[in-house]
Amino acid sequence: MKALLNKTKQKKLTMGATAVGSLPHSDKDSALKLVFDIFSDFPFWPQLSNCNKKDDMILQFVESIPGVSFSEEKKKWIFDAKGDKFYEDLENFFIDYESIIAGDEDLLEKYAITEEFSVAKNDFFEQVKKTKPSFVKAQVTGPFTWGTMLVDNESKCAFYDDTLREIIVRALAMKALWQVKKFKELSPESTPVIFLDEPSMSQYGTSAFITVKREDIIESINQIATVLQEKGALVGVHCCGKTDWSMITDSGVDIINFDGFYFGESLALYAKQVQDFLKAGGYIAWGIVPTLDKDALASSSLDSLFNIFENSKEFLLKKNTDEKLLLRQSFITPSCGAGSLSVEEAEKAMRLCAELAMKIKEKYQKELE
Repeated sequence: MKALLNKTKQKKLTMGATAVGSLPHSDKDSALKLVFDIFSDFPFWPQLSNCNKKDDMILQFVESIPGVSFSEEKKKWIFDAKGDKFYEDLENFFIDYESIIAGDEDLLEKYAITEEFSVAKNDFFEQVKKTKPSFVKAQVTGPFTWGTMLVDNESKCAFYDDTLREIIVRALAMKALWQVKKFKELSPESTPVIFLDEPSMSQYGTSAFITVKREDIIESINQIATVLQEKGALVGVHCCGKTDWSMITDSGVDIINFDGFYFGESLALYAKQVQDFLKAGGYIAWGIVPTLDKDALASSSLDSLFNIFENSKEFLLKKNTDEKLLLRQSFITPSCGAGSLSVEEAEKAMRLCAELAMKIKEKYQKELE
């Protein structure tokens, strides 16, 4: 794997807690109160599709991207990659990207996420400015997931097309860079944390994506991670199913976020890569609190989730993973977004994340010193 950024001067994420992205609230004020009450030191920018359908992990990032439009005929968002206007827009898009990478950050406003696509945006920014947390988390859809959910004119996944994949990578990089820029302006001492949400990576290697090349996924993630890390952000990949975790460790990101509730053993299959990842400064974000299974959440308690964390951790320890290193470079999240839950269920899940992180800190106080 590529070496991670030198984090010796950065604040440590050690056994904090945050969340993945979506919340079910239809009222943004109550959603933001939950975020900042429970995750005061590590708030996340919530996606609230029950307030606005465009406040969604796919649609939230379509603005100002050449060729992306809504097809009334197909009733979906597509890449309409043809015609003079597309190629003119594409040329300007590539010029903008190169200028931004070269240091012209003012151009990032052209690729901002507007209020039309995020109802919580302005109030979230105000709270970050007011509270100045140690870390502030946002997210973009990962390039593989976005590229397999957006299609071209022939209904083929955009990720398969080299040009469209290049647009996807650069578009998501600019959306994420804009978020980092805003967070740095609002709270210069806060460390931006950007997750690339990659649920489709759990389908890698299946018949649905049999022709997808491993190196294309790794390179796409790495391109985005590299430009964000150069601006001082930490970058994670979230996948809520089983996958080839070596693709993530090899991509040069800082954080692996996985479903530790159901798939705790899956990470241990890549114990050597995980150990190297930790030694290079990487973090494990343990998705221990179940949010995709309402029955499992209903029956979960702080003690039961602590036991699941212990069991998940044990799978790695049996493969000779350094326990102190693992604990010091871990934090807690839900297993996935909470958008499909009721408000009460989501609030329970968020509270359990924070309480579990505290319980682990208390249990392993000496190891975390």
